[in-house]
Amino acid sequence: MDVTPLIRDGQQVIQSYAAGRFKISGISYEQAVIVKPHETVVWDEAPNDIKSINVQSFQSLIDQADDIDVVLFGTGNKMQFVSPKLRQELSAVGLPIDVMDTSAACRTYNVLMAEGRRVVAVMMTYE
Repeated sequence: MDVTPLIRDGQQVIQSYAAGRFKISGISYEQAVIVKPHETVVWDEAPNDIKSINVQSFQSLIDQADDIDVVLFGTGNKMQFVSPKLRQELSAVGLPIDVMDTSAACRTYNVLMAEGRRVVAVMMTYE
């Protein structure tokens, strides 16, 4: 029995993450990225460290909040917490955020995307 999830053509699949590098649908990235089911972009608003993250860091997603069910926020090699205030502010504008280490965000994104969920992975490369 094949248990591989069915991935439709054109969907972004996270193939690997290691040492601050991502391979997504055959393309390599060495910086923070935003992965959506149909596109991957470099996260231009990515701050230099987790403490500098604020609502404006997510502005490009806030503008698309009606099309997103959940944002997976990968915080690098280790799980790092964001402030409760930031979580509340993002939730208030329609962006529920689930924070985890980047490896977990990669795996979770692939599962939710394969299920047809409107998921976005915002992934940092912090060590």
